Amino acid sequence: MTARKFLLVGLTGGIATGKSTVAEILRRLGAEIIDADRLARDVVAPGQPAHATIVAEFGRGILNGDGTLDRKKLGAIVFAAPERRKRLEEITHPAIRERFLARLEELSAQGFRGLVCFDAPVMIESGSYKNMDRLLVVATDEATQAERLRGRDGADEGENRRRIASQMPVAEKAKLADYVIDNSGDREATAEQVRRVFAALMAELEARAAE
Repeated sequence: MTARKFLLVGLTGGIATGKSTVAEILRRLGAEIIDADRLARDVVAPGQPAHATIVAEFGRGILNGDGTLDRKKLGAIVFAAPERRKRLEEITHPAIRERFLARLEELSAQGFRGLVCFDAPVMIESGSYKNMDRLLVVATDEATQAERLRGRDGADEGENRRRIASQMPVAEKAKLADYVIDNSGDREATAEQVRRVFAALMAELEARAAE
């Protein structure tokens, strides 16, 4: 791989903690964002090897009329059964990793200097956070998390609790972080924290370049 001139930052959190908001602020500050969810959608598009494997594993009932995956139906299956979620990850993660590494190689070849943020919800659970230069966790309290999830997805209370409980607690993720963004307050309070973290990471990158 071409030598990297950027800092690779893992960006993660829990469901409905506001990770997308933080990613968008970082993008506006000049960071390159690689979105794991987007990579995940790309690798399961009709015609991709992972798509056929998922249909064989979970049945044609998870398809929309146009042959694309019905992510809501599939999500309901895997959130309810950890072993099913694990199987889905076994199918998709290698393909996602391949696309992720290809994008890093592109940025290296372009000589990109700055922050490359890998925005991934299960980065810590999968162990891939260990491959990052720095880890940034977006956190919020569980009550705010549940309230945002209710407003975003409209699922019932029990379903929301199951979805939150299916993930590693955000407080545990925060213990592994180099930086934590507390997204319990308003957007401007979050933006100010993100600006400070961005400046600290850029200073670190410049210090590395000067060595």
